[in-house]
Amino acid sequence: MVLEVAEIKITPGREDAFKEAYRAARELVKVSPGLRSIRMTQGVESPDRFVLLIEWDSVEAHEQGFRETDRFPKWREAIGPYFAKPPHVEHFEDVD
Repeated sequence: MVLEVAEIKITPGREDAFKEAYRAARELVKVSPGLRSIRMTQGVESPDRFVLLIEWDSVEAHEQGFRETDRFPKWREAIGPYFAKPPHVEHFEDVD
């Protein structure tokens, strides 16, 4: 299992619209093979900062099962207009 962590900075004042867009578009991710869970969090001290946490079976599940499909451009089209800058995305593994 890998954890995708995406740090997302939203244009200030557009947080509520971003949350609505995310809720409408997350089904595009949820139907991806290899997806285990998806969760969006919002900063308390910095409400224009969001962190998206997605558990995948593997990095390949993320890249091939979602990013290389026609669902990814639709996802970015839905939520991308709210970005203040491109998200920073990394994958993490548990430490035993």
